[in-house]
Amino acid sequence: MDGAIHRAAGPQLLAECRTLGGCATGDAKITQGYLLPARHVIHAVGPVWRGGADGEDEALASCYRRSIALCRHHDLSSLAFCAISTGIYGFPPDRAAGIAISTSIAALAAAPALTQVVFCCFSDVSARLHEAELGRARTCAG
Repeated sequence: MDGAIHRAAGPQLLAECRTLGGCATGDAKITQGYLLPARHVIHAVGPVWRGGADGEDEALASCYRRSIALCRHHDLSSLAFCAISTGIYGFPPDRAAGIAISTSIAALAAAPALTQVVFCCFSDVSARLHEAELGRARTCAG
């Protein structure tokens, strides 16, 4: 996902990223969107899956919280997430979907301007998992 965003945004995105001083696992930073239709790109660094006993769940949840906090700080009204860490980082997709949905819903209360959150799923399996978690969240909300 990272490579596709960088290719589409143009070389200015990489140049700005180099000024950010890196980004720790579980954190997120924001840049301009450059040639993308989006005004900004939020770069979140998800955890590599190591079996689940190395703080991976909390690090993944932190990516979603930090991204939403950046939206609040920059008064953004929309945000799109990919399924963070479920590709080459090997995070189990079902577990990741649950964390993505529950953490995002919990964090949204602190970002009232953020009215649209999209989960971009690149597989049917991921889409079904996210839809199921959203359905559970709706049921719990009443």
